[in-house]
Amino acid sequence: MLRVFLVDDHEVVRRGVADMLEEDADLCVVGQAATFSQALARIPALRPDVAVLDVRLPDGNGVELARELRSKMPELKCLMLTSYTDEQAMLDAIMAGARGYVIKDIRGMDLVAAVKEVGLGRSLLDTRAAATLMAKFRDDAAKKGPLAGLSDQERTLLELIGEGLTNRQIAERMFLAEKTVKNYVSRLLTKLGMQRRTQAAVLATELRRQ
Repeated sequence: MLRVFLVDDHEVVRRGVADMLEEDADLCVVGQAATFSQALARIPALRPDVAVLDVRLPDGNGVELARELRSKMPELKCLMLTSYTDEQAMLDAIMAGARGYVIKDIRGMDLVAAVKEVGLGRSLLDTRAAATLMAKFRDDAAKKGPLAGLSDQERTLLELIGEGLTNRQIAERMFLAEKTVKNYVSRLLTKLGMQRRTQAAVLATELRRQ
């Protein structure tokens, strides 16, 4: 069962989402918060698997909250849930390590599915966020040409990351030790000028579409 924590300053929204998620046998809402400070105090104590965060909070924003929480709890998966379609906010959320970004007009069953996807370690990015992120990558590539410096093995690694595979699964595919794959992933991210595995996954997905 996935443990979920909700952060939203609107009580009606928070309770509605909680009720919706609780109807699924695989999800359990372990806590709620209305502000940045409340969430920062409660989430580390409750250790949820997934934090569903509103982007705009009365005493801060969900993007910074995601960044702070993940610095303390790297295993925490964050899903941004917001009424706003600000592309820069989407990009900032991804760069902060959020696993997904969805708009509040999402259907109930789709939100439940999104929480599960993120909880399982998969990326769920709004297409607008992916487009914005890819535009940034293309600009960086035009200046630095990072992809040109990848070896065949690193290109294969990038493709497997794009498929959402874990280091263990990649190790099995490439017949390598899991620790070796971990080192290769770190080196790949450095070459690409990225900090997050999610960024590499988005890049790999976009490259497959070209």
